[in-house]
Amino acid sequence: MSKNSLKKIRESLLMSKAELAKRANISHKTITRIESGMLCRIDTKRKIILALGLKISDKNKVFGENTELSFKDKEDKRLSVDRRIFSYDGHIPEHRSGMERRNGF
Repeated sequence: MSKNSLKKIRESLLMSKAELAKRANISHKTITRIESGMLCRIDTKRKIILALGLKISDKNKVFGENTELSFKDKEDKRLSVDRRIFSYDGHIPEHRSGMERRNGF
């Protein structure tokens, strides 16, 4: 967990979590997690900084001196393998009807 000033800055701007989340196009749960000290992706940090009306160069004011990118390889669904490629029968299972799957088509 890392120390950040997001909550202090957000409240000084009289901005709610919901408003910041909407402006940054992220969930309010993400805002809560970050304010509690959890790490986030650099893209999320960029969205928050811009939504607060700050410049990218102000990142250290919000996220501290050691702003670093957190990797979530195991949790990131975008990095998972598309299982449809490994279908043995050549069909994409998600695109077959129930009857086709039962009859082996």
